[in-house]
Amino acid sequence: MATTEPAAILPTLDRLGVKSVPSDVDAPKVAALWLDSLAQQVSSNNIDGILSHFTDDAWWRDMLALTWEFRTFHGATNIRKLLADRLAPAKLSSFKLTSAKFESPYPDLAWILGQFTFDSDIGLCSGIFRLIPTADGKWTGFTFYTNLEDLKGFEEKIGPRRNFLPNHGKWKDEREREKQFLDKDPTVLIVGGGQSGLDVAARLKLLDIPALVIEKNARIGDQWRFRYQALCLHDPVWYDHMPHMPFPPSWPVYTPAHKLAGWLEYYAEAMELNIWTSSTVTKAEQDANNEWNVTVEKADGSTRVFHVKHLVFAIGLGGNNPNIPEFPGREEYQGQVLHSIFHNSAKDHIGKKVLVVGACTSAHDICADYVEHGVGKWPYTHLQRRMMLIVRHHVDVTMYQRDTTYIMSTKEGMPRVFGHLWWEGAYGPDEADRVDASLPIWLNEQLHKRITVEIAEADKATLDGLKKVGFKLNYGHEGGGFLSLTRRRGGGYYLDVGASQLVIDGKIKLKNDSRIKRYTKTGFEFEDGSTFDADVILFATGFASPITTIDRICGADVASRIKPIWGLSEEGELRTAWRDSGVPNFWFMMGNLAWCRFHSKHLALQIKAQEEGLFRPEAREDLDANTTARTKGDKKANIEQCSTILHLIVYSTLL
Repeated sequence: MATTEPAAILPTLDRLGVKSVPSDVDAPKVAALWLDSLAQQVSSNNIDGILSHFTDDAWWRDMLALTWEFRTFHGATNIRKLLADRLAPAKLSSFKLTSAKFESPYPDLAWILGQFTFDSDIGLCSGIFRLIPTADGKWTGFTFYTNLEDLKGFEEKIGPRRNFLPNHGKWKDEREREKQFLDKDPTVLIVGGGQSGLDVAARLKLLDIPALVIEKNARIGDQWRFRYQALCLHDPVWYDHMPHMPFPPSWPVYTPAHKLAGWLEYYAEAMELNIWTSSTVTKAEQDANNEWNVTVEKADGSTRVFHVKHLVFAIGLGGNNPNIPEFPGREEYQGQVLHSIFHNSAKDHIGKKVLVVGACTSAHDICADYVEHGVGKWPYTHLQRRMMLIVRHHVDVTMYQRDTTYIMSTKEGMPRVFGHLWWEGAYGPDEADRVDASLPIWLNEQLHKRITVEIAEADKATLDGLKKVGFKLNYGHEGGGFLSLTRRRGGGYYLDVGASQLVIDGKIKLKNDSRIKRYTKTGFEFEDGSTFDADVILFATGFASPITTIDRICGADVASRIKPIWGLSEEGELRTAWRDSGVPNFWFMMGNLAWCRFHSKHLALQIKAQEEGLFRPEAREDLDANTTARTKGDKKANIEQCSTILHLIVYSTLL
């Protein structure tokens, strides 16, 4: 369902009627006075008093602290409704400023960023606000973010809450027994052992919730280990840390897939996660108590039925179901057809003519790999050098572009997109996650429109070169860059690490002048009557909907009740992931490494709250009848929503 985006307007100095702001403002003093005054109004449940601390077009974003949801409230009317419904029962108290600083991201934007902690009736919480200047020289609230960090009395068992007792000779046997769940069933069963499954398993373990991860591959990390060899993360290392175990300071900025595979395996062992590899969930049935009977089949064919309270699907946006578009005449084609998930290396097709269908990250990576092997990375004997020269002329790769693509170089783009938060010398990952989340998505994308223009100017030579050869470009959703596409499609971009120049130079050939009509005996025929011969047709076209996997395992009834997955609601929140899915005790854990790090705790806290009787279902009652944030969708709607999602969300920002 399409959403109507609000009039998200940045608080420019011109709009505020402010000529200039002194950069030497005493930010901690201004922030402390403002927060103390606000806290007094909160303790008195004085809604008018609270609203007097904000502009009429202020924003309040909440993650579980008041609403047990992810909600964004824009404007005084909507914030008033939030406060009328949730302020008194939430019992907010103990506000304490922890830091404040002046920020001016652009000459016409300025605010004081304040961070604070507070308590709710059942939780320990954090918050972040932005104060903007007024024409009369004062400061007032523009954004306010509230986030549940821990449940009182049930904090993560880290630091001073870890186990201080020595273990002499018992640990190995205890771990083996724990992993096998010989004594009792787990409380939570997690389908999928990628980064999303491991992150939520780690969070649950530290909250004392027994959880078991079921992974179909033989080893943790195999979903990276056996992808195409050229695969490498395009997000910087500071963005990709996992919960409680950051990468070493010597880690490369951009992680090769095989290196990440090893790290995931190491992470699972170090965090003592309970995992069954070479195992598959074949059926999951929900009973009258909304609990689950889950059948797991091992590699030897034996099965076990677990009775668990919660079922978490950590299968990515596509559920690992390759999306290969269907065209007439498939049975006629005599070459090889495969999906990128089954592709290993360009070495497999040396001497072949290859057509790669797709023009985003995987397509560029794979095409570049073909070019690299085509120029002859061979041993240097005299005969082999001669063979290299012969072979190189027979390596022929063409990229078929079906739609426009956003192109941004990692060199120019990444420091501009992530440099203020996730970069060397900036915030730590946990603080960066919260500062980023504190700016509502609609506002965030307004800032990114400016950043996208800056990146395009820096990448001008590359973009001009691509346009010259006919490559079709876009600049993200309404000019919002690659993150805006990630939130809506899970893809649609390429973060350039060199393949764009290969397209410009003609080493990667390009075809995008007509739609595919049908297969022929030797390749494709297009709607304009042209044909293309290829020995190999490789589809880099992402995955199908996760609903396909849910239907197969859980049945059509459960699949039909799942809310629309991914994309943005009318409040500007990503839909369904990490929280209420529409089916009780059924959860989605998905996203890139950064989103999984941050939101795995949100998901775990909701499960822990339910298990300890602290969950407040009334807080999730609809605060706005017009919002689509919790509109239930049917199975068809989910398939339509997810069918175009590219698989790069699995490993890049954005899933």
